[in-house]
Amino acid sequence: MRGAGLTLALALATTGIAFAQDGKPETPNIRIAVGGKSALFYLPLSVTERLDYFKDAGLNVEITDVSSGGRTLQAIVGGSAEIGTGTFDHSIQMQAKNQPVVAIVQMGRYPGFVLGIMTAKASRYHGPKDLRGMKIGVTSLGSSTQFMAAYMLVRNGLNPDTDAAFISTGTTSTAVAAAQRAEIDAIVTSDPMASLMTSEKLIKVVADTRTPEGTQAVYGGPYPGGVVYATPAFIEKNPRTTQAVVNAFVRGLQWIASHSAEDIANLMPPEYALGNMPVYAQAIAASKAMYSPDGRFLPGAAEAAYAVLKQFNPPVAAAKIDLSKTYTEAFVEKALATK
Repeated sequence: MRGAGLTLALALATTGIAFAQDGKPETPNIRIAVGGKSALFYLPLSVTERLDYFKDAGLNVEITDVSSGGRTLQAIVGGSAEIGTGTFDHSIQMQAKNQPVVAIVQMGRYPGFVLGIMTAKASRYHGPKDLRGMKIGVTSLGSSTQFMAAYMLVRNGLNPDTDAAFISTGTTSTAVAAAQRAEIDAIVTSDPMASLMTSEKLIKVVADTRTPEGTQAVYGGPYPGGVVYATPAFIEKNPRTTQAVVNAFVRGLQWIASHSAEDIANLMPPEYALGNMPVYAQAIAASKAMYSPDGRFLPGAAEAAYAVLKQFNPPVAAAKIDLSKTYTEAFVEKALATK
């Protein structure tokens, strides 16, 4: 997989990117879009911000929470943000729409989502086929939380368009509220919401992609999680700025890898804990394995994501996808080489 990323790096280099060029960022004022900043899925962004690693890299960063991954993509493509944080799925999806974005850092080695069944209905659930007829909460329609549930349905002979109903529950407290009000039968969400709902006995977790074992059970192999991405045009025009962004994120990921869940919890704003700091620290501990320690992509992960998306996403299935153009590791490798 790394070879594919370097293929992209070489292709970009021929159009004018000088990866070895040092100096100040061309565009020090950077806007980063995120869809649900307080979710642990985006923890590397918050860690990097709170440790002032962006400032150390010569960047003045403005982070805007746009509530969903879909809106993050709109911000990047529409020009209201230069950098986005979201799932790797979107790099494939956007290429199929001829609106490419390129992943420049892997934040999450695994998706980090869990499927929980409402406790009152958990006794009736024996496997994914029992999702038939359920109302399934997802962060937003078209999100990777919906992709996970859709793939589980398809893999078990069901049609995600007709055999289940997907309901947008948002992120953080709105997702918890939907479960508390019993507006849904199941939910795909991430921490800290998943751990909080489990501790309050609102849900029973039946699929868990916070770990390699759980990811294997759902997807049958490695599957990439969160990434940092930008448009090819921005990367080409701003190689030093892109490098600065990657340098900062790599430092953030390395800090997460070398610190305890308690240290990480204490670094975060108190409101991120949703009123329960012990459970929040437990959630970080449960999710810690999913974060990349260095920003590199796992071998085979891009191929796995493409194979999954083709199963239920007609535009992706119909398109000719060049995976080497969905990500690059060149900036990460340079960041690691200069440590």
